[in-house]
Amino acid sequence: MPTETRASLPIIDHRPAAYDGPSKSEVLAVRQQYLTPGLITYYRDPLLLVEGHMQYLWDETGKRYLDAFAGIVTVSVGHCHPAIVKKVQEQVGKLQHVTTIYLHPTIGEFGKKLAEHFPKGSGLTQTYFTNSGSEANEIAILSAREFTGNQEVISLRNCYHGGTQATMALTAHSTWKFKTNPTINVKNALAPYCYRCPYGLEYPSCGLKCAKDVENVIKYETSGQVAAFIAESIQGVGGAVTPPPGYFEIVYDIVRKAGGLCIADEVQSGFGRTGDRFWGFENYGVTPDMVTMAKGIGNGAPLGACTTRPEIAAMMKNRIHFNTYGGNPISMTQGLATLEVIHNENIQQNAKTIGDHLKHRLLELQERHPLIGDVRGMGLMIGVELVRDRKSKEPANTEAADVMEKAKERGLIIGKGGLFGNTLRIKPPMCLNKDDADFLVDTLDEVLLELKR
Repeated sequence: MPTETRASLPIIDHRPAAYDGPSKSEVLAVRQQYLTPGLITYYRDPLLLVEGHMQYLWDETGKRYLDAFAGIVTVSVGHCHPAIVKKVQEQVGKLQHVTTIYLHPTIGEFGKKLAEHFPKGSGLTQTYFTNSGSEANEIAILSAREFTGNQEVISLRNCYHGGTQATMALTAHSTWKFKTNPTINVKNALAPYCYRCPYGLEYPSCGLKCAKDVENVIKYETSGQVAAFIAESIQGVGGAVTPPPGYFEIVYDIVRKAGGLCIADEVQSGFGRTGDRFWGFENYGVTPDMVTMAKGIGNGAPLGACTTRPEIAAMMKNRIHFNTYGGNPISMTQGLATLEVIHNENIQQNAKTIGDHLKHRLLELQERHPLIGDVRGMGLMIGVELVRDRKSKEPANTEAADVMEKAKERGLIIGKGGLFGNTLRIKPPMCLNKDDADFLVDTLDEVLLELKR
């Protein structure tokens, strides 16, 4: 029997330090005893990761992996990027924490840099920094309700906006919603999920009926006046569901006529990840009233933000509101340094170039593997939906889990999403190169062939 040839990870210069910490079994035992059982792990044999460098990770044995999930779309420019590490180390040695009741230069500098990245004339100039995307979305919803005087919010089915009380209410995935957590004044419109169009139509002959559903929800399920509409530019947890052209233009017009503000959740799609544009919403020719962000904003730092116009930002003065760690000088330093790397290393263009190559190769893979029902996304935010039958589109969730397991064995880390967990989420650090992309696709090809046997 000939020896099986497997795709190989690209050769690199970095060598990981020898690991001298506790064993995987010891780490797992301590976790199980002292941490909440609500913490899930990927893989049947959980992965212990001890070092990272750019797009790669190493486990305790020294085995290297291509990280094609980026800490759930969080590591934007690379693990332990040396330029970021240097600046953070300098800041840690000077001042680790002050709150916003005192002055520190970095928070203002970062706010100014963010404002410069929004469309000219948009008025998106004032930012509230938080620790996470959930908190940023909380601020956005609170501000919208205060500004409009309205209560009801429209979000989309298949969306994910966070795990706090209000953001769990916005989220429309039963798997992410606790049954005792109340959903108050939130309505869910149909998602612009072309592959699983609820009307059984195809774009563009569908006439974007999913967009017009927002109007029906407002008319029939609300008072007719809403506080806000919130949507991810590309649904992340939902499986890289990418709205069709024209969708947001129609919806924003409907919402604004109903007195509401439009909120773009850029937690996963922002900071150049979609390639063509810095923000995901820019791909659709719209300008939101508020933008929320996290994850890639700080390349792994616990950092989020909500940016809006001054008159909306002023609503947070209606009462005392405070975030102890929002604006922490270490987080602000990491955020600023991340922005600098995005520009200095042409990261957005790389997301475009490598993302186009990666998607093209995945579409070729789809032609040869019936298990692949759909390939979608922009830049380095890609979803590959697996189905058992292309006609019925029955979700291949167990097969997706098997793909992930076999990919891990070969040194590839990917994620999964969608209500049924049948969509492979491919969202690597944006420093990914062509050799990495080819290794990724070649590995998936091998795994899919193995599943056929």
